[in-house]
Order: sequence, then C-alpha cells, then structure tokens
Amino acid sequence: MNITISIIIPTYKRVEALHKCLEGIQRQTRYPDEIILIIRNTDHQTLHHLSLMNIKNVKMVLIEQTGVIAALNAGTRQSTGTIVVLTDDDTVPHADWLEKLEHHYLSKPDIGGVGGRDVVHFRGTPIPAGKRQVGIIKPYGRIIGNHHIGIGEVREVDILKGANMSFRREAIQGLRFDEKLKGTGAQVHNELEFSLAVKKKGWKLIYDPQVCVDHFPAERFDEDQRNNFNETAFINAVHNETYSVLKHVGMINRALYLFWVVTVGSKATPGVFQCIRLLPLQKNMALKKVRLAFKGRWDGWRTWRESLE
Repeated sequence: MNITISIIIPTYKRVEALHKCLEGIQRQTRYPDEIILIIRNTDHQTLHHLSLMNIKNVKMVLIEQTGVIAALNAGTRQSTGTIVVLTDDDTVPHADWLEKLEHHYLSKPDIGGVGGRDVVHFRGTPIPAGKRQVGIIKPYGRIIGNHHIGIGEVREVDILKGANMSFRREAIQGLRFDEKLKGTGAQVHNELEFSLAVKKKGWKLIYDPQVCVDHFPAERFDEDQRNNFNETAFINAVHNETYSVLKHVGMINRALYLFWVVTVGSKATPGVFQCIRLLPLQKNMALKKVRLAFKGRWDGWRTWRESLE
C-alpha cells in the first residue's frame, strides 16, 4: 500500500510556537509529503516569519473566516495525502511521530484514525502519564479524555484529541468538521464530533501512547482563555459536547446521557448532584456553573433538534 502523509496545522499569531513545531516536523524520520499551514489572511506577522523560513513541502492556505473549524475544513480540502494528520501549532512532535503513525495504517486496513499522547508541559514540566482509561464515552455519556496522560498498550478508543490525531482519507471521505459547533477560535469538542462521525461509519480509532508530541499550551486569541473562566466559552463548550453526543449516539444512550448530565454531570460541567457536592468549596461559582451548564445543554439539544429538520 502506498501511503502519503499530509500534515494540517491551523495557526494564528503564535509565531514562536509555530517555529518550534515546524522544527520538530523537519526532524521526522518519516518526512511528510506535504505540510499545509492554514493562516488567517490578516495574520501578517506569521506570514512574514514563514517567508523567512525554508521548509520542504510546505503549502500555505489563507482564509478569512475565524475559528479552527473553518481552518481544518480548508486544510482537509487542500490536502492530497492518503493519511491526513492534524496537530496544533503549539506542539513539537517527537522524531518518530509520523513513522509510528504510518506503521498503524499499514498494519490494519480497518483502522480509520490514529492518535497518541500530547505530553502537556505545565510551567516548564511535563505532566506525568498515569491513566489507562483514555478517549472513551461511557454508556451513560460520561466523556473521559486523558489523552495527555495515557499509558499502556495500543487500544481502540471513541475519541481522538485535536493536538495529535490522524485519519485515513477513505475514512473521512464526505465528512466535514461540523460548522454548527460554537466558538470563534478553539471551538472546543470539534474532535469529539469528528471522531464520533468516523466511528459511526464503521472505522476503528486507535490510541497509541507512544505516538507522541510535546504540547506547550499557548495563548488563545478568543473568548476561550485556558486559565480564566469565561461564561460564553463555558456555554459554547457545553453546547458543543451536548450537540455532538446527541448527534451520534443511539436513542437509549441519548436518553441516558441527558439524564446523567442533568442529575449528576461532571466536575467541569456539573449537574444537580455535582453542584451540591461542589457548593462547600466553590460556593457561588458552583451555582453559576450549573446554571450555565443547563443553558449550554438546552442550546445543544436545540441545535441537534434543528439539525434533524
């Protein structure tokens, strides 16, 4: 089987991070057949910096629209590889990253997507791995990520993570990142919706903790700031999760999910029971989160219902 690899990297005003990312790609033991950089047409700083770099197989695609979904869709349309690899501009891939990805696609034809660990660096120190449950959705709807701290063997998962995920072109034929997801920048949970769409077509998604990129979370230029609570970003994230799950699971699991998110929920997006548990510590913030979570759930449910019409 002849495999060609396209890497897609959306970027916006993070020149230093992007420079390190591209240096990591240039050190790959299996060099990509094309590197597609999706750049906002107003991001003159990034465009100028790239004009000074000499990188093999780079293609720049300019877009006007905000948000990572528009960038990912533009990059996917422009790519030609039989394998489409997606990463963030604030990652630095390990030298054997693409070599290991390619090996999985060569090994089994039913693998539609492969992802791995993004080793998150916090205040200069990598967060140690230690979780075996990675990238799964429980039957009642609880979503477990942990892609950045996964350990253990290669296994099938439900969800890949946007900082380090790839897909066989055949598996994503006819799919697009869903533009009904909300947000103006990161558009959180876009990989949840896309991963579930690929699985729904019957393809397997594989997580290998040895397929690694280092992740240095950089500043975001939208409402979704990493370390500051923002009501709009919170509601958007809950909307996107709710819509994505309702869109892709069956009727029974849909009912279980709605019951669980309202009555229990997670620490990050509490339902009634989690709110009660968090009240002594978070006080008014717990009440605010549950109120905003319910608004996001309702918005997500409405978006899903409207999508059926």
